[in-house]
Amino acid sequence: MRVLRRIVFPILWLLLIAVIAAALVKLAFFDGLQQENTQLVPEAQIQTPVVETAVGTVTNTVELQGAVQEDPAVPVRATAAGKVVYFFVNEGAQVAAGDQLFQIRTEVPADPAEIVQPETTKEGEEAAPPAAPPAPVYTYTDVVAPSAGTLNSLSILLNQEVSVGDPAGSVLPGTFSIAGTLTTAQQFRLLDKPATAIGTVTNGPAPFSCQNVTLSSKDTTTDTPQSDPLGGATGPLGQAGEGGAGQVSCAVPADVRVFSGLGATITLTAGESQNVLTLPLTAVKGSVQKGLVWLPAGEGAGAPEEREVVLGLNDGVKVEVVSGLAEGESVLEFVPGADAVVPDGQMAGYGTMIGG
Repeated sequence: MRVLRRIVFPILWLLLIAVIAAALVKLAFFDGLQQENTQLVPEAQIQTPVVETAVGTVTNTVELQGAVQEDPAVPVRATAAGKVVYFFVNEGAQVAAGDQLFQIRTEVPADPAEIVQPETTKEGEEAAPPAAPPAPVYTYTDVVAPSAGTLNSLSILLNQEVSVGDPAGSVLPGTFSIAGTLTTAQQFRLLDKPATAIGTVTNGPAPFSCQNVTLSSKDTTTDTPQSDPLGGATGPLGQAGEGGAGQVSCAVPADVRVFSGLGATITLTAGESQNVLTLPLTAVKGSVQKGLVWLPAGEGAGAPEEREVVLGLNDGVKVEVVSGLAEGESVLEFVPGADAVVPDGQMAGYGTMIGG
């Protein structure tokens, strides 16, 4: 035991320390050295993302938020000049389109040829008495209701003189419409106006067919941009980032019970193209009629090639390519100079990293 402690163990410790020292020397002076002629080869490459044209279906459906509103009163105007002589109904009455509301009497001027001139008398004879004036002739015009509803107001009086076009009252139709705001991008998508839409009232009846779709321009200075899940106020490439540029409305059927001010959704479908070439809207500059795409440059080539294409329908995410590209042809996934939509966690403006 004494021999182990005094001779064997110290020798083992010396051997262990020597092995450790040798390993440290190797790491420090040999493994870190590189040959001078060794060339560094990149293990990652930056590639511009591309996308191929693919056959698909494009359904041009626009969905936007709106509100139920009561249709405005229809004005009643005098249709003849003269005196109001008779009322057929009183204010507040229920009327149908074409019902008589009041009557105007108009005096017809006498024909000069029908006025009898006094005979010329000879000297010394008595003058003949003047001829009696002709009896006045009148015409009577009935002013009728311009639409069905409630005679909301009647602003004229009996025996009042009126002229053609004078306001005389209004008829409240008692009908409702759904109205919503369109962005510029949505207006371009609705160049072919649909005849009907699907209306859905928040917490109301089941979705219904909304008739008589109308599109109109409106002042956009005080409007709040509407969000459209199919490419609205924050659509691709920022093309639809402006506020509302137009108004869309449709008539609620008479048998659907609604109230003014209720929130509602209008869904409009303006065409569908099946089995057509498509591209993401991010790859095309422009979204209506004509657009530009960029073909990727070849190996070692310069800038991408710009090409004009003819466009068809778009659904806010992809667009139909009518001509200018063949199936499977590759283009840049994002328009040069535009901010790309990238996944969370990846920095915008950089291409796809392909590791080696």
